[in-house]
Amino acid sequence: MTTRFAKNGHHASASLKVLLTGGRAPVTLDLARMLHRAGHRVYVAESVVRHLCRWSSAVEQCFIVPSPRHETENYLFEMESLVQTWQIDVLIPMCEEVFYIAQGAERLRDYCHVLVSSLEQLHKFHHKYDFIQLAASFGLSVPVTRLIDSRQEWMEMQADLEIAGEWVWKPVYSRFAARVRMPMSSTADFDGGSPDQKMHAIKVKQHRLQNNPPGDAEITAAFPWVAQAYIAGKILCTYSVAYEGTIVAHTTYDSRYRTGSVGASVYFEHVEHEGIYDWVRQFVQATGFSGQIGFDFIETADGQVFAIECNPRATSGIHLFHPGDGLVRALIAPDELAKAAEVVIPKQSSKAMLTLPMLGSGLQQLWGKGNLRAWMAAWRGTRDVVYLRHDAKPWFEQFAVVLSAWRLARKHKLSLTEALTQDIEWNGEQR
Repeated sequence: MTTRFAKNGHHASASLKVLLTGGRAPVTLDLARMLHRAGHRVYVAESVVRHLCRWSSAVEQCFIVPSPRHETENYLFEMESLVQTWQIDVLIPMCEEVFYIAQGAERLRDYCHVLVSSLEQLHKFHHKYDFIQLAASFGLSVPVTRLIDSRQEWMEMQADLEIAGEWVWKPVYSRFAARVRMPMSSTADFDGGSPDQKMHAIKVKQHRLQNNPPGDAEITAAFPWVAQAYIAGKILCTYSVAYEGTIVAHTTYDSRYRTGSVGASVYFEHVEHEGIYDWVRQFVQATGFSGQIGFDFIETADGQVFAIECNPRATSGIHLFHPGDGLVRALIAPDELAKAAEVVIPKQSSKAMLTLPMLGSGLQQLWGKGNLRAWMAAWRGTRDVVYLRHDAKPWFEQFAVVLSAWRLARKHKLSLTEALTQDIEWNGEQR
């Protein structure tokens, strides 16, 4: 990766042709706009027809490509054809296409620089158990995590109320907290309600966990789940760009408003957090990682931080960087920043949101136990990452994106989140 990049002679000031994948994702739209403002020519490859980048004025051309997940070889063939035909200088995978791009990286690197690590390393980071074991081997703080590779083992753990009440359950391959099952103890943390009501909620949750385990086809040695010790605290997330084990861009962000109680973040606010930055720095250095990477952390009341999972791809932290902040330079010419020992970070007051789901979060605050006043304070003065006055078409396109996903979800009995990623997600295939 390093040699190819150096041979291309790319520098932050040069105008490049950049191909992004994952045009459906708000992070891709935001990065496309930053690249365009920096003078680069942006192209987008996407496997669905309706996506946010489709009508963006920041994008020179969009290409419909085969599904990375369902037609991997055809997808890689098409990507190879695109980078040759359009003389692409840099290919930046944004979503879980990164795993499929990694499979064909050597072919693609004959024609352009590819911002991707090895598939072996990406898999180890993505796999929720392997990541925890790896981080623990470096002496980094992580929750106790058990691998559950059979339905029988699930049932044995659930048979013990004391054990079952203290674990978070999730597949080793999942995203956006899909199918996560929270412990009974987390139900008792809410404000309000009598002790009897809380105990009833705990018993209901235990009954669901015991009587609704994953099906036999869902929990196997090839596709296991993890049981992760529940840690009460605040969720903080990160986004970083690294170059050969050195961080060249970083943000830690508060994501207190989410879809549901543990779903995808819809509000992002940059915070300075020395402890988390140091954790990420040590992990990146120990692994020699190059590329985009994000982590989810729990910060306890006494200030301890525990990494609970890793996303070796772009994350929503991109939204906290603005044109001119230097993120484009970190992605295009990371060697320059690494050599100068510079780290690009967002402005202290940087915050962003996804307006439509943020409104849904506001309704949760109104009808639930949330703090509506705090939500309104967060809403005021926060930019929507999709809407831009001089590039407004993506804002209208997002309704078509959601409608298309809703139809797919209804047809295949999926959740809306699963429908949005079903053709690009990676669950350990072909490793």
